[in-house]
Amino acid sequence: MASLRKALAYSKKHARPYTRVSKNKSKSYIKQVPHNKIVKYNLGNVDAYNQGKLKHVARFIAEERAQIRDNSLEACRLLMNKALEKNVPKQFYLQIKVYPHHILRNNKTAAGAGADRLSSGMKHSFGVIEGRAAMVNAGKELFVVYCENEKVVRFARRVLNMVKSKVPCKGRVVVELAE
Repeated sequence: MASLRKALAYSKKHARPYTRVSKNKSKSYIKQVPHNKIVKYNLGNVDAYNQGKLKHVARFIAEERAQIRDNSLEACRLLMNKALEKNVPKQFYLQIKVYPHHILRNNKTAAGAGADRLSSGMKHSFGVIEGRAAMVNAGKELFVVYCENEKVVRFARRVLNMVKSKVPCKGRVVVELAE
């Protein structure tokens, strides 16, 4: 299997996602959508969250616009869930607040001798579907961890700081008392 392309390859962070417009109606929409790699969006002690027992909140907030791939969000979820379940089981509730709606496409071009006859270049540059991503604006919450007490929320803050390396944008962790 081919490796993933760098996030730099998808540099149109500030523009609206391109939507193909064609006279031929069957070419104007995306026919196949790749499956979402994020398995769960809500984890932990749901009962305590619903009863209002989790009084402290730690939030991971994006500080810049970015496109975050679904495999990056899933890697963050795995890291947070594993660390929290191992150290503070049944004392937290984790939510992922973004959903990867944006479809990533790759216009593959042939390289090498005779490639001019094999490749159409940018003439039909809609591209092959490659993955999904969440379009995130500055100030958007990515992850929220609800905790029982101050000890757990301090640990959740450390875990959210570990997540920073897995996300392609700058972020900050905010801790507060839930209302």
